[in-house]
Amino acid sequence: MPTPEIPDEVFPFLYEQARCPEVDPTLGIHVDVRREGTPKHRLVTIGDSLTQGFQSGAIFNTRLSYPAIVARKMGWESNFRYTTYDGPSDAEGAKDGSYGFPLNLEQLAKRLEKEKGLNSINFLNLIPALLYTRKFLDTIEGYWERGDGKYSPIIGKAIKINHNLGVYGWDLRNTLSRNAKICKDVIRKNPPQNDRNLIRLVVENANELAAIRVLNTARDAEYNSLTPLQAAAELGTEGTQETGEGDGIETLIIIIGGNNALGSILTFNVVWTDDDYYGDMDANDKYTVWQPRHFKAELNKVVEEVKKIRARHVILGTVPHVTISPLARGVETRDKQRADNSPYFPYYTFPWIEDKYFDPKKHPHLTEENARAIDCAIDQYNTAIVEVVRTARQEGRDWYVFELAGLSERLAHRRYIERPAARPFWWAKVGGEYKLPPELDELDPKPDTQFFRADRTGRKQGGLVALDGIHPTTIGYGITAQEVIKVMQLAGVKFYEPDGVTERIGDVKVNFKRLISEDTLISNPPILVNDILAMIGRFDRTLNFFRHLLPANY
Repeated sequence: MPTPEIPDEVFPFLYEQARCPEVDPTLGIHVDVRREGTPKHRLVTIGDSLTQGFQSGAIFNTRLSYPAIVARKMGWESNFRYTTYDGPSDAEGAKDGSYGFPLNLEQLAKRLEKEKGLNSINFLNLIPALLYTRKFLDTIEGYWERGDGKYSPIIGKAIKINHNLGVYGWDLRNTLSRNAKICKDVIRKNPPQNDRNLIRLVVENANELAAIRVLNTARDAEYNSLTPLQAAAELGTEGTQETGEGDGIETLIIIIGGNNALGSILTFNVVWTDDDYYGDMDANDKYTVWQPRHFKAELNKVVEEVKKIRARHVILGTVPHVTISPLARGVETRDKQRADNSPYFPYYTFPWIEDKYFDPKKHPHLTEENARAIDCAIDQYNTAIVEVVRTARQEGRDWYVFELAGLSERLAHRRYIERPAARPFWWAKVGGEYKLPPELDELDPKPDTQFFRADRTGRKQGGLVALDGIHPTTIGYGITAQEVIKVMQLAGVKFYEPDGVTERIGDVKVNFKRLISEDTLISNPPILVNDILAMIGRFDRTLNFFRHLLPANY
């Protein structure tokens, strides 16, 4: 029977298999599309960290986000506007932004190698490594709280609204309601403290600072601050290049909703929304999973805003099961083993805690029942998203489903790929295990969705998920871009060579050979990853260190 931990609307679906992904982005509903004129804005994207280009704990490679990769294949790369996060000067005085924001785990590992000369981490060099890490964090904190990073992007008639309107950490409510002015007010009321906290030496108000850089130029004619949805609507009013009338956006992509459940694996705690969920956005932070009816209510409000946007094609992405993320590593104990036909482990905890050391009385974790309940809620989110698209197409709107959830399932290594008996009934129907592009399939080891591991001999496993255990690597973003391009081609969107004039013929393919060279986790993996994880594991086993870093209200 339902328990306080599992809402009534989730419990009936608790032991069912995951929902079957949609195989037809049009849902079998034909729509006649008016294609007069060339919209001034060929691509606009709204979303969260996945859209913004977050990876390895930081925003630093926004030129390699999935929307930027799509824009590159459209021959529109030079026109596509997105924010950047230049960081403090490095040791050579080059301002390359490689520090990342708020914390680039890849760069930290590589700077320990380069600047401290470490090729391993052990108890003999642990103190120098910790001192350098503190210096690294202090440099980032100083730049964004007290240095050039604290200043907002300039606004004015010559400054244009960004095309990539993704903001990491934002859920449906944030996307509906937050703008740069609200974020500035938050910082004004909660100024950063120069406290030099040795344990939590991180940038305060990091999310607000990141959002301001995306949205400060999002203004209407009276310079009123706009939400991402309002900003897209403003771009849509600019019409076509030929007449200034009609749809100002050719393709609008919206992938949002992951953060309505992601808190559950960031905190290893399940707190379902209550009926006061739609109140104060700050108060909503206490919830880690939204009940499906609350998600649907917010989704309906988003849909009403999207209908106001003059976009020729709209693509809505489904929400991946957050429990697939390798940050939440499935573990077994001597007493509780995973059944051969079950996609779920008895427990989920941090990836550096090995099965033989895991103690459910000591370590933060989710149970199998927790994971099933979260996934069932997300399945209901996605059913609602599909129905939104179905209704829109029945109304004559050219909207599409992008099955990001299905893509995630087909790449889920520990859940399905290494355990065929656990695969759902629809596995073959949707194409089975996702077939990697040849350039990726030829890599050794073959990239997968396990937690990234590397040492002095190179990458050992993983490769599709970056060091934070949640966000894609650059080649992972390339896979997302490739699948988005397929939906866009189905919609009749034309793609061009870099000259913007020569049309690409046939199926448009992402250049994965180029992305491999641009993906430094693949082309030049940090050698200290395994040592760092092992050291963290030893700290956690003895001190339960990371439990104390979780937010106090969890």
